[in-house]
Amino acid sequence: MLRSIKQRTGNVILRADVAKLGSASQVSEALKALQAQGVLVRIGTGVYAKTRKSSVTGAIIPAGSLESLAVEALRRLGVSVSAGSAAVAYNTGRTTQLPGTFVANTGRRRISRKIAVGGRLVKYENNYGRSAASA
Repeated sequence: MLRSIKQRTGNVILRADVAKLGSASQVSEALKALQAQGVLVRIGTGVYAKTRKSSVTGAIIPAGSLESLAVEALRRLGVSVSAGSAAVAYNTGRTTQLPGTFVANTGRRRISRKIAVGGRLVKYENNYGRSAASA
């Protein structure tokens, strides 16, 4: 399983990626062991991130930021994601206020999956109600 995880591109590993390597209980135990060894960190239900060693503290940290890991995880789960309205407003110059949290816009899809990295959670927004107001 370790070889399979290390050879995968990207930093997000889904449980479904390694489910064929053993029974459900064997996969669970192997994933727990890899977390204990510091190879993986759990960022959501059935979603894991590869780790790396921090150059500053030497601690084991996820191999990406909340934003990059969340976008990669959601895309791997089949959810198209774009920047939230606060990030779009900041990036286009309509505001100088930096977004405080990472907000993912899921379009016309409703998502309630919890993804957290380092104590920070992903928040979701969708386009429900926007199309009726503009139509």
